[in-house]
Amino acid sequence: MKSSQKKYVTVALKGMAMGAADVVPGVSGGTIAFITGIYEELITTISNVNLNLITILRTQGFGEFWKKLNGNFLASLLIGILISVFSLMKLTSYLIENHPIYIWSFFFGLVAASIWYVGKQIEKWNVANIIGLILAAVIAFGITLLTPSNEDASLIYLFFSGAIAICAMILPGISGAFILVLLGTYENISTAVSNLDFIKIAVVGAGAVLGILSFSKLLKWLFNNYKNLVLSILTGFIAGSLNKIWPWKKVTETMLVKDKKIPISEISVLPQNFDGNPQLLAAIACAILGFLLILALEYVGNKPIKQESK
Repeated sequence: MKSSQKKYVTVALKGMAMGAADVVPGVSGGTIAFITGIYEELITTISNVNLNLITILRTQGFGEFWKKLNGNFLASLLIGILISVFSLMKLTSYLIENHPIYIWSFFFGLVAASIWYVGKQIEKWNVANIIGLILAAVIAFGITLLTPSNEDASLIYLFFSGAIAICAMILPGISGAFILVLLGTYENISTAVSNLDFIKIAVVGAGAVLGILSFSKLLKWLFNNYKNLVLSILTGFIAGSLNKIWPWKKVTETMLVKDKKIPISEISVLPQNFDGNPQLLAAIACAILGFLLILALEYVGNKPIKQESK
């Protein structure tokens, strides 16, 4: 396989990992992008999308347009993400409903390892970085305690839900799926994906495009000018989000959706205080597996890939 082909197959596989994370409320696809070594290229590529590309397409042809767009990278990544979203949405919902301790323990280990990975990228610690880390952790922890909205999902509301959630999806530590849960649109959107409701999918997608094009420019500027501070904040966000995916929860409030009780408010408890079998040994094994997966993804992300010849 040619080096360029190998590169984009690898990017597609990383996209599949991002998509798998993004369908789980509590896990960020942005974290996976960061760990696998494509985060800054992703942010730079998205932030470079502008109206000037249309001029290039009209005056210089599709080939130059595609190169300026970094089209091979974007297409490979999107293919991987979409494969995961459309194939794993039902499986993830089934696992969360029927084996919650296993799946949350796995993701707890994965996210805990992400804290270590992102934190070690910080080249210099100072007071500002420490304060940023602490504040971000507190904010993220506070977000996990919020009660989901019971808002009616009109098309306009779905549009803005997509715009807000996509910003979270590309930010390591904040789960876009969890933002959709808070906004009260996660089930509506997951049902639309499962049932191939293309109108709702298109509306959410349009909102996501608007959100990601706007937010990526800000992220690129922050990375270029305040990289260590940004990494500190991201580390704090990831650490604070751990409460959301703690495996042992006590439900304090539920909501009836389609004749089915859905927990909308939970508190984290120790395994010995869990109402049911805590399955502690199996949970520890799943958490270790998640931690090891991050090490494997880091290894894949650090493998050098030859760039496509110009």
